[in-house]
Formats: sequence, structure tokens, C-alpha cells
Amino acid sequence: MSASTKDTDVARAVASRRANTYLRLGTTLAICVILDRFTGMRWIWIWGALYTAIQLLETWLAIRIIKQGRSDNGPWPRLSVMALPFLTSAAFGFLAIPLFASDARFAPTLGGMLLAGALMNVVIVNGSLRSATIAAAAPHIFYLLIIPIIARQANPDAPLASALWFGALLLIAAVAVAARTLRAALKAEADAKTEAERRRHEAEEAVAAKSAFVAMISHELRTPISAILAGAARLHSEVPEASSKVHAQLIADAGGLMRTLLNDLLDFSRLEAGRMSVEKAPFNLRQSLSDTLRLWRPELAREGLKLRVIGASAIPQWVIGDAMRLKQVLNNLLSNAAKFTSRGGVSVTLATETVGDQVRLLIEVVDTGPGIPEEALPRLFTPFDQLNASVVRQHGGSGLGLAISRELARLMGGDLVAANGRSQGACFRLSVLLEATEAPDVPIPGPSISGLQVLVVDDHVVNRRAIELVLQPFGVEATLAESGEEALELLGSEVFDAILMDVYMPGMDGRETTRALRAGAGPNRDAPVIAVTASATIKDWEACAAAGMNAHVAKPIDPTELFSALAQVMAARSDVGPIGSEVVASSA
Repeated sequence: MSASTKDTDVARAVASRRANTYLRLGTTLAICVILDRFTGMRWIWIWGALYTAIQLLETWLAIRIIKQGRSDNGPWPRLSVMALPFLTSAAFGFLAIPLFASDARFAPTLGGMLLAGALMNVVIVNGSLRSATIAAAAPHIFYLLIIPIIARQANPDAPLASALWFGALLLIAAVAVAARTLRAALKAEADAKTEAERRRHEAEEAVAAKSAFVAMISHELRTPISAILAGAARLHSEVPEASSKVHAQLIADAGGLMRTLLNDLLDFSRLEAGRMSVEKAPFNLRQSLSDTLRLWRPELAREGLKLRVIGASAIPQWVIGDAMRLKQVLNNLLSNAAKFTSRGGVSVTLATETVGDQVRLLIEVVDTGPGIPEEALPRLFTPFDQLNASVVRQHGGSGLGLAISRELARLMGGDLVAANGRSQGACFRLSVLLEATEAPDVPIPGPSISGLQVLVVDDHVVNRRAIELVLQPFGVEATLAESGEEALELLGSEVFDAILMDVYMPGMDGRETTRALRAGAGPNRDAPVIAVTASATIKDWEACAAAGMNAHVAKPIDPTELFSALAQVMAARSDVGPIGSEVVASSA
């Protein structure tokens, strides 16, 4: 057994004995009162005082050992853990001798009960440490072995006095078996805890490894997706032929689908690892829901379906919550409704109810499709699970949308449940908790970003070209750098209005490059830096902000988000002058 294991056993035995102190002291007081009252043994109070003093000494030592945590001062704690229980047992068990020697009726019976009870208490309290058990039990065993002699001397004519040997040996054997059984049970419990802890660590390591793998794959996949989307958008805007525009739109739709699937995988990975969070910011609830529903109205119309919205005028306008995640869940529900409905339509019912100082938003999405088989309802929210193989063949998808939507709803203080509609079709009921708020002040429009000189730093040529394609329609002139070292050289000789910095690059990464920029004295020391990262989590953004970055956009690059981030940092710079390493929050 290792030293650390011994120290743990010592600490456990000490804590167990300390927790038992009040019981022992209470028992001592009760014994003193009873024997003084019914047998006239006045000296019993001297015995009680001696036993209490030993108990207090043991308690003081226990407090020191527990505070110390482990035996850094040599073997004395383990020795004291054996010595003091021995003294306590010797003092307590000594009372059995005068009781067995007494001619008072039932006094020997009381003495035997005291020793038996004391032995069982020793086994239970000290079971985790064998040495403490032996030390505490030794005095009681000694008293049991000499009691038959005392009983024979006190009652020479009693025929059963010799039989006390058998009773004493039987009691000692029973206690020994009990001690062994208890120790085996404690060892099995400790082994089970150790195994459970080992498996927990293995599970945590597996989740961490999977999260790292997903993050790496995400970063690698977002590079070609960014290029596909940017190239398709540029091609769609430049080619005059209608057929070419159709082909460009097909590429853009395929790229958008790839981005959706990738985002689903990332969201599920974060939810599984407990790293997903929702933000709380003021937003126009009516506008957000209207934008989402307006986006789906023509989509449903192309399929010959009608979209009916009920109760939109009754919901509050401004609330505090996560508008993006709310739109994500509603988009998932509308996408499912459109996917499984061939005729009829989709109805969306909106309602709110007050919950203290919060508002519970209730959204019910009902379609006129075939509904959900009753046997499939229990596994509807199971990740990667589809209702049947024909769903995968006909509609595709990862089987993550509903699972992610439910978890997001729960993160927002609500839930997502499914049922079959009252007549036909499927019915999904979404609830989220929001905080009511007043309309914020209307921000002053920021400066135009046309004509800005922007340095684009990314180790991948596809990413650099994709960002350049996105910036060109805004009238922004981009200079490209493929590494942090090259970026610092350019930043030391040319003046830029803003810097788009890839976070994860080989060699000097984006955060290290930004720290070096802020620490220098070049002409771009105070230029705003926008982090461009495929891992758009709060933790990553906090690390970017700590490095001196001022905003962030996620890959694949969304032109609207990039425009907002550039406009925001430029507006902040024009408001406060040079911003240095001061952090400007981004809405991207």
C-alpha cells in the first residue's frame, strides 16, 4: 500500500472517530447517571471524567490531522491514531470488570452488553484502518478473556461461570468476522469509486479529443466552404447569362448546405461537451420573428404551401435574449415542416405569458404533413437518428437539427416538445424565457467602409482570395499576407485602416501576432484587428480580446457580418480616436 493510500485511510479513520465523539460522550454521561442512580457507584464520575479527558485529547488530535491533510510530519499521526483509540477502549472497557465482580442483579449482564457494544462500535468506526481497529479492539478482547476468571472469583458456586469462556470466544470470533466483512466491503467501495473516477477521466479525455478533432475538421472544412460561397456569389453577380446564374446559385446552395451541416456538427459537439452558451442582448423580437417567417414564405410558396401566422401582434417588441439562437431553432422547425409537408401549409402560432419579471415566448409550429408515427416520438430528438431509411434517401440531413434545437431551447430557459397535430400533421411547441426591456437608443450610422485599406492575414491562399472577393464589392482594397511574420513586416512599413487576422496559423498565430503589434511602436499599433476564426466560441473570443483584438467574424465569411464588423470598429475608432488595445465588442 502506498504512503498516500495510508494517509487517506488515516484521515478517513480520524474523521470517522471524530464524527462518533458526541455519541461516545453522550453514552458516557448516560452510564454515569444510571450507575450512580441505581447501584450507588459514586466513583463512576471519576471514571467518566477520565474517559472524557481522553476523548477531548483524541478530538484535538483529530482536528490537527484533518487540517493537516496528510502526514508530512512523519509517522506520529498514524501512531497516535492507534495509541489514543487503545487508551479510550482501555478506559471504557475497564468498567466491565467491577460490573462482573458485582453481586448486584444484572450487573454482569450490563458489563457484557457494554463490551459487546463497544466492540461493534470499534469495528464500525475504525473499519477503514486495520491498525486502528486492532488497537481499539485489543483492550476489549483482553477484558473478555479475563471476565470468566473474575466471574468465577465473584461467584464460585455458579455452574455457568466457566461457560463464559465459550461466550467470550464466540463474541470475539463474531466481531472478527464482522470486521473482515466490513473491511472487504469498504475496499470494494473504494475500488468501485476509483474505477468510476478512472472511467470519468477517460470519458472526459475522449470528449476533449473528439472536440479537438471536430474543431480541427471544422477549421479545415471552412476554408473550402468559404471559397465556394465567395466564388459563387461573385460569379452570380458578374455573369450575364441566366443559365450561368442558375449554375452559380446551385453552387451557392450546395455550399450553404455544407455550412449548415458543419454548423450542426459543431453545435452538437459543443452541447455534448457542455460548452454551448446563449447570449443575453436586447433585440427586436417582432422584427426577428418577422424576418425569419418572411424568409420562409416564398420558399413554402414554391412548394405550393401556405404559411399562416397567428398572434404576431400580441408579442412584445423589445426583449433581452439570444436572437440568433432563437432564429436557428425556428428555422429548424420551419425547415422540418416544409420538408415533410407536400400539400396544405404550415401554421405558426405566437403567444407570450408573464413569468415574474420575465416573458415566456411560446411558438407552436403545425404542418399538414403525414404526422409522426407514435412509436417514433420517443426517439425524435435522438442525435443522428431519422424516422426511417426513406427519410434519409428523400430528404437527407444529419439528424441533429431537432436534438440541437431542444438543447438550445433548454439553454434559453424553455423546452421543445413534439406531438401529432389535432387533425393531422406534426406539432412542435417551443418555449423560451426572455427578459422584457425598453427600446434601445437608435445608433448613429457608422462611416462608410468604401476606400478602406485592409490587411488580410491568413496562411491559406484559398481563404485570402475568398476574403478578397468578399471585400471587393464594398470598395475595400485588400493587401494579403500569408503569415504573422509577413504581416508584421507590412504593418511596420505601410498604414492600414483595419486588419483581418486569422486566429489559427502555423508559426506565429493570430493572437501572438496581435500582441506583438500592440507591443510595438509602428504606424499600425492602434489599428483595429478583427479576428477571423472557424471556432467562434465565447472562450475563443475572450482569448482574442485579451490579445488585443477588437472584433471577430466566423468562417465561412458572411459578407453582412464582415461589413458590420468593419463598420463597427471604424465607427468606434472615429468616436474615440486611437483605440490601442481597447476591446470593442462585436455583434458579428
